[in-house]
Amino acid sequence: MSDMGAEVYYQKFHPEGNQFHPLHFFSGPDSYTLLDNVSCASYGVNVAGIIRAPRGDGKESIVLVTPYDFINGGDYEALSLGITSTLFSLLARVTWLSKDIIWLVTDSRYGDYRPVAAWLTEYHSPSFKVSDLLKCGELNTADTFRRAGTVAAALVLKVDGRSERFEDTLSIYAEASNGQMPNLDLINVVNYLAVHRQGFYVKVEKVVSLLSSSWLKIIGEIFEAVGKLARTLNPDWNFGIPAADYLEGSATLASSLYSQALGIPTGPHGAFRDYQVDAITLKISPRFPPDSKTRQHDFFLRGARLLEGTIRSVNNLLEKFHQSFFLYLLTSPSKFISVGVYMIAFALLVAPLPMVAASLYIEGCKALTKSTDNPTENLKSWKWLDAAKQVFALHLLGFIVTLLPYFICQVPGQHSPRNRSIMWGTTSSSLLLITFAIIPGCSPFSSRHHGTNWAVLKSVTISAAFIGLCLMSIINFATAEIGALLLVPTCLMAQPIKPALRSRRIKSLLGAFCSMVLLTIGFPVMFFAISKGLFGEAVVGLSLGGEFWTWLESLWAWKSATYLYIGMVHLPCWLLCLCILFHPS
Repeated sequence: MSDMGAEVYYQKFHPEGNQFHPLHFFSGPDSYTLLDNVSCASYGVNVAGIIRAPRGDGKESIVLVTPYDFINGGDYEALSLGITSTLFSLLARVTWLSKDIIWLVTDSRYGDYRPVAAWLTEYHSPSFKVSDLLKCGELNTADTFRRAGTVAAALVLKVDGRSERFEDTLSIYAEASNGQMPNLDLINVVNYLAVHRQGFYVKVEKVVSLLSSSWLKIIGEIFEAVGKLARTLNPDWNFGIPAADYLEGSATLASSLYSQALGIPTGPHGAFRDYQVDAITLKISPRFPPDSKTRQHDFFLRGARLLEGTIRSVNNLLEKFHQSFFLYLLTSPSKFISVGVYMIAFALLVAPLPMVAASLYIEGCKALTKSTDNPTENLKSWKWLDAAKQVFALHLLGFIVTLLPYFICQVPGQHSPRNRSIMWGTTSSSLLLITFAIIPGCSPFSSRHHGTNWAVLKSVTISAAFIGLCLMSIINFATAEIGALLLVPTCLMAQPIKPALRSRRIKSLLGAFCSMVLLTIGFPVMFFAISKGLFGEAVVGLSLGGEFWTWLESLWAWKSATYLYIGMVHLPCWLLCLCILFHPS
């Protein structure tokens, strides 16, 4: 970098710890936990070089990121380093640059994400403490952190594995934390240049198991037949879609929805979105082995041209990307579903909730009025307070259960995920029994005298679910969408099972059976096992608890709002539906 005329410096950073802390959910991206007892050998080192734009004023910059393991780096990492090096040498000589170029080579010994996050933290929130660095040697001019302008966009390049196709493959990763996505124009620019200029096969992640789904294939064939029939009636009706494209689009849509709902970044680019910087990760899979010298020149040329074209596009911008969408779901590298379309599905899902809640409240008030002759007890405006007390108690329980992992992680000697999950489940069950004992109306096995009218309880439960889903849709829509698919049918179908068993009518028994099935599927651990099965990773037996704990650890380590939704919205509403199911009606 120095030989190319760039300003070069090194950045030493501590590896970041994954320790769960409840307050870190609401903290900024620059607040992270350092591992204890760090030594000089555990420091990571990032290398950065800056090219000052000859036609710029130093107020904006573009970042190129290349993860590289300085000790155990393989041939593919060396290829990504070579592509970026050839491009960087070109950019150091051009005269059309109006934005500074920063080439960041991150120390991937500690993962791809943490080195980028550490560099961004220092870039935006400088620290003036040098005591830790002084312990590991004297500072020199290369250790002085240098900065350029505001980061306009960032590209992360990785060469990983050999392509399974006959052409070089480019995979685009765009999902950041809590469902954040870069501006769609950045993906469109990269996709257009890769396909139409450099001949790459561009793909995004798919749920592979759905590609072989027979029922999904039947639905696609039905849509294809309907489209053909419509074109025979009117040639201008061209809304049909081939069954193969429907399968590909559905698998890609499911992957995009799941990745956004998970709230975990799919690459180092996620660190940039925490600072509102548009960034994506480009993973190139060449069709030749890494030691093939005959194809490396062509591969370097095409890869560097793709990055150069993208940088030229961003360089020509007078302002940040803002014209296209920030809220969308991908169905292919060139097709998407915008927020104006997918919000309709969510609105239709949650729209019945307030109407059903109002209807149930009126019905419950009428039932209470008939059951008592005391006029003082017929104050309808206060009859929901008993049910609200139960709903509040179980939501408070959900809040405590959400914080339990922080205290469980402090217990010495409990490092196994299976042991921690058992301790968490046992403690949560004990707290639930205590809640039932303190507030008898909360228990599904309480007597009719102490129990609240089930219609009023269901009304308040549905209202709480409606508020929780609407709030979650603002934070992470994908989580709210999947949560609504599970929670809305469960809340609407929940009804006492005892009257159905007494009546023995087929309609009542079928409704009770559906309620039990939905409650079983809606239990977080059970839904986790089902989703693992859909992704081709079946988990059964005693390992399920450990796998679920590990999954939750990944959610809180990345500060995913999905973890808060599960503990503070979904679990309390599920428990309330369970109380309604076994209500002593």
